[in-house]
Amino acid sequence: MQNETLRPAAVPRTKQIAAAVIGNALEWYDFVVYGFLTVIISRLFFPAESEYASLLLTTATFGVGFFMRPVGGILLGMYADRKGRKAALQLIIGLMTVSMAIIAFAPPYSAIGIAAPLLMVLARLLQGLATGGEFASATSFLVEAAPAHQRGFYGSLQMVGQSLAALGGALSGVLVTRGFTPEQLDSWGWRLPFIFGLLIGPVGLYIRRHLEETDAFLEARSKRQTQAVGALISDHLHSILVTFGLTICGTISYYVILVYMPTFANKQLNIPLNEAFIAQVIGLICMTIVIPLCGALSDRIGRKPVLIAAPIAYLLLLYPFFTWIHANPSFLHLALMQSVLCCVAGAFSGPISTAVAEQFPVAVRSTGLAVAYNMAVMLFGGFAQFIVTWLVETTGSPIAPAYYVMFGAVIGLVAAVSLPETLRR
Repeated sequence: MQNETLRPAAVPRTKQIAAAVIGNALEWYDFVVYGFLTVIISRLFFPAESEYASLLLTTATFGVGFFMRPVGGILLGMYADRKGRKAALQLIIGLMTVSMAIIAFAPPYSAIGIAAPLLMVLARLLQGLATGGEFASATSFLVEAAPAHQRGFYGSLQMVGQSLAALGGALSGVLVTRGFTPEQLDSWGWRLPFIFGLLIGPVGLYIRRHLEETDAFLEARSKRQTQAVGALISDHLHSILVTFGLTICGTISYYVILVYMPTFANKQLNIPLNEAFIAQVIGLICMTIVIPLCGALSDRIGRKPVLIAAPIAYLLLLYPFFTWIHANPSFLHLALMQSVLCCVAGAFSGPISTAVAEQFPVAVRSTGLAVAYNMAVMLFGGFAQFIVTWLVETTGSPIAPAYYVMFGAVIGLVAAVSLPETLRR
């Protein structure tokens, strides 16, 4: 007799998919807002003898949260593989809500001294712990809930959630930088994006309470398929290395092209911060449109062709674009550059979630993804802003961020070529 707890695999529930995507967007929103408001937070919580030192301290604190990503990824990934995707996703958004509250109400350095940056570090550690499990759990849920012929499209919705989060962060940056005077912004205006995220935290909790476990997970759990982390790495080393390489490319481009660019435009190009955020919004809209299109394209032509094409486009476009924008800084030029580069980022993001998820069997999927993904993000993404800020200052070249993204593109290209095609599997 067929197990009545299992749903027909070919008919995923639209509301369940929407709940996963919306919850994922809420999860990432506050994570990226911190990066977008780096310039303001650096003045209030990390005062130093120079603006450069203050900015380095702030970007380093942004990166500190990534030290907890592998820990959170492994613990929450194992939790998701044992207790279920739903249980993990609920726990994750609860942790993120606590970290949001700390940032939203933390007094500045002028009020409580050294305790102010320590509170920021604590909030970032909690964010890292929570976000470490988000990608693996949400991706596993979406890919397992999808029909076999639409896994690329449904998996791409995970990255749509991240793109919507970045878009929400950029829009909040536009609103606070255009709607308040510099004094109001430093006094209380910068807190509003975080408070908004805090208010919608309970919405995310409510949404995720109504998720249902996927058929694939229920079947794997019924067979009691478990595996220790050490054995997982040994048995799936090639899959972990390919996922690691693809994630390096994705995470470097995400945190440089998306998160760091407002700071770059303001500090290196002298473009007003509010205009930099508007250019970012335009680019993110392009990216959000391209992601599902390329996810669906990968269901037709395969994951590999799309994942190979995007790093090649990066290598061809990055240096000319950064050289051009440095020589001709303007809002229109920045918006054009961001639109093109965000389209490339969207092309890469479209199939990547499904491609890496398909490398691992269901019983260890969340854990395997978490190990490879979070190690790459911690090492190459978390400190991307710190690295490019240091590169610009050390080399004296304002286009140094392009070199770092090109470095990631080379690794991503090698990983994409090594990727086993899983479209028909």
